[in-house]
Amino acid sequence: MEHVDVLVVGAGLSGIGAACHLTRECPDKAYAVVEARDRIGGTWDLFRYPGIRSDSDMFTLGYSFKPWTHPKAIADGPAILEYINEAAREYDVLDKIRFRHRVVRAGWSTPDARWTVDVERDGGEVVTMTCNFLMMCAGYYRYDEGYTPDFPGIEAFRGQVVHPQQWPDDLDYAGKKVVVIGSGATAVTLVPAMAETAASVTMLQRSPTYIVSLPARDPIADLARKVLPDRIMYSLVRWKNVLLAMFSYELSKRRPHLMKAIIRKGLQRNLPAGYDIDKHFSPRYDPWDQRLCVVPDGDLFHAIGSGRASVVTDTITSFTETGVTLCSGEELDADIVVTATGLNMLVLGGLRITIDGREVKLSETVGYKGMMFSGVPNLAAAIGYTNASWTLKCDLACQHVCRLLNYMTEHGHTEVVPRWTDGELPDNPFIDLSSNYVLRSIHEFPKRGDREPWRLYQNYIRDIVLLKHRRVDDPALEFSDPTVTTGTGLRSA
Repeated sequence: MEHVDVLVVGAGLSGIGAACHLTRECPDKAYAVVEARDRIGGTWDLFRYPGIRSDSDMFTLGYSFKPWTHPKAIADGPAILEYINEAAREYDVLDKIRFRHRVVRAGWSTPDARWTVDVERDGGEVVTMTCNFLMMCAGYYRYDEGYTPDFPGIEAFRGQVVHPQQWPDDLDYAGKKVVVIGSGATAVTLVPAMAETAASVTMLQRSPTYIVSLPARDPIADLARKVLPDRIMYSLVRWKNVLLAMFSYELSKRRPHLMKAIIRKGLQRNLPAGYDIDKHFSPRYDPWDQRLCVVPDGDLFHAIGSGRASVVTDTITSFTETGVTLCSGEELDADIVVTATGLNMLVLGGLRITIDGREVKLSETVGYKGMMFSGVPNLAAAIGYTNASWTLKCDLACQHVCRLLNYMTEHGHTEVVPRWTDGELPDNPFIDLSSNYVLRSIHEFPKRGDREPWRLYQNYIRDIVLLKHRRVDDPALEFSDPTVTTGTGLRSA
C-alpha cells in the first residue's frame, strides 16, 4: 500500500499546477498525482474539436510561477497542452503521476489522521493508497460524457450526430452542411473553425449569449516583450489583464445597461450593416449573470460577414431524416449535427467521501474560502473563478494549501477541519451563475456563506489578501493531532 503526504487528484491544468507548487513550496512533502486518463492536460488533452482554444487570455490562465511566452494571448489547445507539459517537466512532476488511476472513494480515519483512498485501474482492479492530505484538482465537469438534451426524432436523422466532448478523429466535414446546436464557448469556437472548409455552418441557438471580440495577440505584451525580461513582462501584462477583467465584471454588475451598450457597439463594429443584433446577440439576462464568450479577432463575426456561417435563433421541434425542423416552421438541412449543448457538472469528480465510516454529502457542507468544506478534514479543492481565468483562483488555493501544510508540520498538527458554527446551513448556492449547466447540478454542491471566510468571492485582489496574506490559523479552523492519543499514524515511504 503506497502512502504519501499529499495525494493530488487530476493531472490537468490545476493538478499539474498543484504538483508544481508542492515541489516549490513544500519540498519535504512526498506527493503523488493520480490521473484517470493516460495523459496529462485534462480539458486541453481531452477536447479535440476544431479550433479548441482558451476562453481567457493566457497571461491570467497561465501559472503565476511560469511566464507565458507564446505570441498569442488567446491560445489554441495544443499550445496550452505544451505549456502544461513544460511545467510538468521543469518541476519533475511526470514521475509522480499514476496514469489510468481513477479515484472512486476516500475514507478519513480520525485515529490515524489519514485518508484511505480506493483507486480503480484499467480493467476494474481497485488498489488502495493512503495520504495525510487530499488535494482535489478534478474541476467540476464530468469528463466521460457531455450534456445532450432529449431531442425529438433524433433517431430518424440519417446524418452524423457528434458531441464536442467525444469528437471523432476521422470526422470529415469538408464540403458538408453542418448545424452546431448551442451558443456557448464551445459553439462560438467551433463555428468559425468548421466554416473554413464546410459547405455551410449554422449556429442554432435557443437564446443568445453575450459575445465580445478580443485581440488574439496582446499589443501591450508584444511591446513589453521587446524590452523586458519574460518574468517582468508576464507579471505586468497579467496584472493589466486582471484589472481589466475585474473592471469589466464590476461594470457589468453595477451598470449593466452601460455594459450592454459597450458590447452592442462592438457587435455593430464587427457584424454586417443591418444585421439583426437584437434577435441573435441580445440575451434576456444581464452581462455576467452567465459567462461572457470571447472570440479572438472577431473570428465568429467575420465568418458570419463572409457568408460562411450563419446564426439561427429558434427552438427545435424535431429532427428529420435530413436535418431539423424549428418551431418557426423553418427546416435546416444538415449532413452533420454538433450538439454543443453543454457539460455535466460533477462535484469533486464524483468522489464518495466517508469520515470514520459516515458518508458525507457535500451539499450539506459550507465552502471555506472556496477551497475546503465544513466538517471535512485535510481536504482541499482547486476550483477556479467563474468570472475570470480559472487558474488565478487555483494558484491561490494551491499556495494556501502549501502554507497550511507547512504550518501544520511546524506546530505538530495532523488534522485540520473547517467548522461551521452558525447553526443552519445557508441557502446561497456555491456557484452564483444562472447558466443551465449550473442550475442542473448546483443542488449537489456545498453551500456558500455570506461573510468571510465562508463567502466565495469572485475577486482576485480580495482572494490574494484572504488566501496569501491572512494568517493560516483562522478561527474557523480546528487544528489537532489525534494520533497523539491513539499512538497511530503513518510516515511517508
